[in-house]
Amino acid sequence: MIEPNACQVSDALNILVGKWKPIILLHLLSEGTLRFSELKHRIPHVTQKMLTKQLRELEAEGIISRKVYPQVPPKVEYTITVYGETLKPILEAMHQWGRKHTEIMQKQSINEARG
Repeated sequence: MIEPNACQVSDALNILVGKWKPIILLHLLSEGTLRFSELKHRIPHVTQKMLTKQLRELEAEGIISRKVYPQVPPKVEYTITVYGETLKPILEAMHQWGRKHTEIMQKQSINEARG
């Protein structure tokens, strides 16, 4: 069991916190290297400013890498790093937990409605 006073869960969550970070990571994990415009297209509700911010935060943590090509217009590609790939089982586990939690909450809501 994890010693509560030595718990690093909050540190890990602080890195992944952000509405779009898990979605960005899942796209890069499943599709490989993507250009900024491709990520923006795949996540249509994110603003350019927020996508840039969250990509920079993930890059600063060493989870993704950014490659800029010296051309006009600028071409920027993002790739998951080897270190970032270690998040795959964590994200998969969180997805499964989230799916199960949603099912439980829906059943609970149905049971409450039945009274």
